[in-house]
Amino acid sequence: MVAAPNDLAGSLSGYEHIDLTPHIGTQFTSKTVQLSEILKAPNADEQIRDLARLVSHRGVVFFTDQDIEISEQKVLGQRLGELTGKPKTSGLHLHPISEVTSELGGEVSVIDSKMGIARAGLGKEKERASKGWHADITFENIPSDYALLKMHTLPKVGGDTLWASAYEAYDRLSPAYRRFLEGLTAVHNADFFNEYARVHGLAINELRGSPENVGSDLTAIHPVIRTNPVTGFKGLYVNPNFTRRIVELSKDESDDVLAFLARHVSENHDMHVRFRWGKNDLAIWDNRSTFHTATNDYNNDDKRQGNRVVSLGERPYLDPNSKSRRDALDIHW
Repeated sequence: MVAAPNDLAGSLSGYEHIDLTPHIGTQFTSKTVQLSEILKAPNADEQIRDLARLVSHRGVVFFTDQDIEISEQKVLGQRLGELTGKPKTSGLHLHPISEVTSELGGEVSVIDSKMGIARAGLGKEKERASKGWHADITFENIPSDYALLKMHTLPKVGGDTLWASAYEAYDRLSPAYRRFLEGLTAVHNADFFNEYARVHGLAINELRGSPENVGSDLTAIHPVIRTNPVTGFKGLYVNPNFTRRIVELSKDESDDVLAFLARHVSENHDMHVRFRWGKNDLAIWDNRSTFHTATNDYNNDDKRQGNRVVSLGERPYLDPNSKSRRDALDIHW
């Protein structure tokens, strides 16, 4: 049986919420549920811990019309990981090309349709939209656990975001293919940020929220299948935006495997959830177990903007004793 949303929500179960799809996505539907108030609650730690667990199980959780300030968003981002056991050395991520002197602070990435950073990595016109699928900052040695995005400015039409479940992506593979992937590691790289910095006369931020995320070489090696420490579930951990090569394979073999896995994520729409933003809606997702992509389908004269905080977690690992989500929850459909 799949766990009911109330079973996962714990101390948050009294707030009205629904699962948006069987595999991924839960929404707290009332604007009376305010994260700013949860932060101030007498049992704030319990509620934030339960929220982190819900996000890790459901992949992404949405909140309606939030009044949370950016300073509170930073606090919540850090507390989600702290209360679920992340290393003490992991703070909030400083994007390689964020403006440290920004009034919002270097830990805030402005997701802006008018800025090149928002679409960096896609580059060329008329590429397939599926190339946009990614998990945040997998090029770091210590990548993200949780991310929080509040959208405050929206186009008249369009601008949705899609998320996909890395748990379900793993579970959909044949047992033999899973075993094959579990012995592999992959190179993740974001040299396009270095190129963006060079072209625009920016300096790369060389200290990025963890003592293991330093320097201008935006490259890391991670397992192709990783274990989420909060749920204990295995998930796929490669994406077309950042994953360049599977270390143990020849280039041709690696290219074929990565191309298949990219299609596997992008073409299985029943492991996706698509969210239509409202003004000041906020999403929290677990980057260890989801992929996401923006939908760049809106008029160029429109503006789409929000503020994102990305927390750092642990170095990715595969626990050989961890289970698939379907096996752990006894899902047979």
